[in-house]
Amino acid sequence: LYQVRYFLAVAERLNFTRAAERLHVAQPSLTRAIQKLEDELGGQLFRRERANTHLTELGRMMLPHLQASLAAAEA
Repeated sequence: LYQVRYFLAVAERLNFTRAAERLHVAQPSLTRAIQKLEDELGGQLFRRERANTHLTELGRMMLPHLQASLAAAEA
């Protein structure tokens, strides 16, 4: 479930460093968790460019599903 939280934080901020700061985790840990989630889902969720991170097609498709999953888990 932490991977879902991490994904949603990065999707909201579109910045790995700021998302890590918000979550109070080290940026490399956040990146590894996102990479593991990408491996499990079978594709990249973000395009990582130096100053421009954005959701891929898979990331956009997964966003509402992962938001709903987190909300259900928290309820």
